[in-house]
Amino acid sequence: MSVEMKIDGPEQAQGDQTGAQAVLGHESDRPEGGLKVTGAAPYAAEPCPPGMAHGFLVRAPGLGKVRLTNLEVVQGMAGVLTILRDDRMIRNAAQGTSESAPVQGVDQADYVGQPIALVVAESFEQARHAALALRVETAGGALVVNPQDAVATDDDIDETAQGDLERAFASSVHRIDQTYSTPSLISAAMEPHAALAEWDGDRLVLRASLQMLKYSRTEIADCVGIAPEDVRVLAPYVGGGFGSKLGICAEAVAAALAARQLGRPVRVVQHRRQVFEMNTRRSETSQRIRLCSDENGQLTGIGHQALVSNLPGEDFAEPVLQATHFAYAAPNRLLRRAVVRLHRPAAGSVRAPGEAVGVTAFEIAMDELACAAGIDPVALRLRNIPRDDPESGLPFSSHRLAECLTDGSRRFGWSKRPTAPRQQREGDWWIGTGMAAAFRVNSLMEAEARVVLSAQGVRVETDMTDIGTGSYAILGQIAAERLGHPLSRTEVILGDTDLPPSSGSGGSFGAASTGTAVWLACEELRRVLAGRMGCDMADLTLKDGYALCDNRRRAIAELLDGTPVTGHGHVRPGAARDKVRQATTGAHFAEVAVSDVTGEVRVRRLAGTYAAGRILNPRTARSQCHGGMTWGIGMALTEALIHDRRDGHVVNRDFEAFHLPVNADVPALDVAFVEDRDDWLGPLRAKGLGELSICGAAAAVINAVHHACGVRVRDLPATPDRVLEGLV
Repeated sequence: MSVEMKIDGPEQAQGDQTGAQAVLGHESDRPEGGLKVTGAAPYAAEPCPPGMAHGFLVRAPGLGKVRLTNLEVVQGMAGVLTILRDDRMIRNAAQGTSESAPVQGVDQADYVGQPIALVVAESFEQARHAALALRVETAGGALVVNPQDAVATDDDIDETAQGDLERAFASSVHRIDQTYSTPSLISAAMEPHAALAEWDGDRLVLRASLQMLKYSRTEIADCVGIAPEDVRVLAPYVGGGFGSKLGICAEAVAAALAARQLGRPVRVVQHRRQVFEMNTRRSETSQRIRLCSDENGQLTGIGHQALVSNLPGEDFAEPVLQATHFAYAAPNRLLRRAVVRLHRPAAGSVRAPGEAVGVTAFEIAMDELACAAGIDPVALRLRNIPRDDPESGLPFSSHRLAECLTDGSRRFGWSKRPTAPRQQREGDWWIGTGMAAAFRVNSLMEAEARVVLSAQGVRVETDMTDIGTGSYAILGQIAAERLGHPLSRTEVILGDTDLPPSSGSGGSFGAASTGTAVWLACEELRRVLAGRMGCDMADLTLKDGYALCDNRRRAIAELLDGTPVTGHGHVRPGAARDKVRQATTGAHFAEVAVSDVTGEVRVRRLAGTYAAGRILNPRTARSQCHGGMTWGIGMALTEALIHDRRDGHVVNRDFEAFHLPVNADVPALDVAFVEDRDDWLGPLRAKGLGELSICGAAAAVINAVHHACGVRVRDLPATPDRVLEGLV
């Protein structure tokens, strides 16, 4: 049995949207939480099958042609089983949903740190020792590594223009023209990339830390040279991904090839420094933003030009302008993104690709325009909210930015702030507040799920992953709600490509996409139960394991008569995405203290108000927002991946030198949600949330720094030296 749905319009959201069980939309613990905090949840690197060998990746120390000079010596070292140099190994991490295959080969190093070999030994220590003893030489690597030395070709330039921005800018009453920069950034997930490969005859079983298994299955099959059906990928627990695990990485292919060669399981775990060097980074950006308005602050022109980078041959380009297309109304617009080709590690998706950096720079520019025009920053944004998509003219499926701004400002106490900067001081500390709007595109992906209803309860099955986002909890809540069972009798099985292919975890589309597939599978089961009760589905109530209809009450287990029933749900994007503009919105408000002596910035308060469709579980939703807001603090104040100007290698390649915000840097975070039941999203009415909460959070902090001490930081992060330079 199967229920399929293409989301074509709002009519598909009609009917009963909740249920009698009262678990969906309510706070719920994560069912796997106990396993994780007690160490009982097995992550990719933890199983140790009999006969397992250990692999350690060898990386290129320079650019150009690769040569190993002491291969025979290292092959003879204690415990070494093989030194794998196979053209099927991949150079760059895959991009997940990208149609381009991963770049393969080990003879040419396109960036410092690129994997070029795998040493496999009986123990991890032996493999690591031998890998470090291997002498690797590179030659002929005079390649471009700095953005200022590169020029984008016409094929790498994307431009959208409406009206006449130059004329609007020249005739405007208020205007700003500034350039902002953000550095390279890294996902820095807690769990390092890892893979454990084992062959069962001609079938590969790969335990790996990955986000989107149906794509990873195809990628690994393509690299190794087998059919996708001969690959089983297992990832029941993933310790964070943030985009770096959307596609397969070097360790997965290397482990698979080595395991096949040796005829025994091989485990490869990336060292933390390898994580920083070999996997996708967020591109650095340079963004010129021009804004102009009339005397009332009504925008008459928007210009947003962004420069980003990637390796030659990679098709991903940081979508910096993604939100600028629809965020604010203005008749004259010029949006231009250029990609230059650099020999640094490949750029790819990092949490909220595009908006995380694009909205940040744009919202700082909006604050500058508000100051130039003498208009309150909240008021400026309120008067420039578009009625329809400013470029396509499509209506928004829903738009709650005004509510987020007004509710958020009220909760924060925004009206009490002094208008001018440098008005509040506590000892050596300047105190100020700032705000920014949040924008993020919203999408639905194809997904499938299977739900089995038996006398023992409900079981949900899909290859969906839980990367710390709460998939186990939310998918269980959906099934429990629709089938009238307590959560204690609802089991969720995830992270196995032998199960129906889900959307995967990425782009903040997992809950809405795979959740809808679970919903549809449950609808098929409800139809079966209604038939056995002899009533219409609309009259059927399921609660606490019982079916109720027309004053009749029967146990669901009794209706099943000892035979489990299976439902299959399949959702696909439909015409809805071509009829309306779907997006999520929010507002951030920050209070900071800035030291007049050292330039140090301390965030004292950070609040976010978000409109992201139906909130399926307030607890996991708040947790996602806390994570995104913390990312915003890091972007604003501490995080930057530094590349050596001579060869592009990553300088600060561990948690000691890449400064993530820690507990002492993050105040109590306030999160609120605005009701946003969007009928264009299908029966679940859910939107993405986890990435929305990072978009603009850094801008709120940077704007608060300016309000506190009068220093406008345009090159992020706002480290003490940059702030102090403006204070002197």
